[in-house]
Amino acid sequence: MSTTKKFMYVNRKAPYGTIYAWEALEVVLIGAAFEQDVTLAFVDDGIYQLIGGQDTSGLEMKNFSPTYSALGDYDVKKIYVEKESLEERGLSIDDLQHLTWEDEDEDYAEKDSIQVVTRAEMADLFADSDVMFNF
Repeated sequence: MSTTKKFMYVNRKAPYGTIYAWEALEVVLIGAAFEQDVTLAFVDDGIYQLIGGQDTSGLEMKNFSPTYSALGDYDVKKIYVEKESLEERGLSIDDLQHLTWEDEDEDYAEKDSIQVVTRAEMADLFADSDVMFNF
């Protein structure tokens, strides 16, 4: 019997205007540093956190979106984006950052971290989690 708990971090808020997105990213990195089994989910306006080429100069806020590219270095490779949330906002996976991780078992081949799943598949992922954090 495995004692490893599955931690799901659900991101529902836009990246700027509140502290939720930044705090979620910090908590994920800390959990991953302690070798938690980390899964990230992006739904609703949370998908905006992964948009590529963000420019925060007009907001007078630091752009923390490049930090997502470090997730693979922390062995965070399960990143799920809800298909319906993308479609409802007129977006596709091509609008998101390209996040990867290196597979040691395949001579460090780069593999995509982001997977687009349906709302029903996301519900299954939620149900399969032992601990959920909502941001």
